[in-house]
Amino acid sequence: MHIPFSNGRTAIRPAGLVRRLLAMLYDCLLIIALWMVLGGIGVAMNHGEAVEGPLFNSVLFVSGYLFFAYFWTRSGQTLGMMAWNLRVETAAGGRISWTQALIRFLFAIPSLLLLGAGYWWILLSDERLSWNDRVSDTRVVQLEKLKKN
Repeated sequence: MHIPFSNGRTAIRPAGLVRRLLAMLYDCLLIIALWMVLGGIGVAMNHGEAVEGPLFNSVLFVSGYLFFAYFWTRSGQTLGMMAWNLRVETAAGGRISWTQALIRFLFAIPSLLLLGAGYWWILLSDERLSWNDRVSDTRVVQLEKLKKN
């Protein structure tokens, strides 16, 4: 189902590798901050002792997914993507689904862990698609700049 974006900003071209990596850096800092807050809550709930184990790691993993999926499915933009005028969208140009967000998120992991090969692929692809773009049937586009009144 195609759900268009309501902000009226149009895509001008596929996003390049450098802009995508810079947006990822911004978002990485936000995720680290989120994980620190969750770690603090975990330590407080554990009476001042360090928190570890599969349950805590699962909480961190799920919180990372929810962070990205929330932004991707609502506006198509995380805070890092907003800073660099990028948006993730379906191949038809609409909002992505929660399922597509999950697929993007899960395939971003090997794309990064294999020395970034899934993202280096953008340089080889005519459509500038990463591995996680291809698998989830999404794309990242650069948006026109906001017009000042």
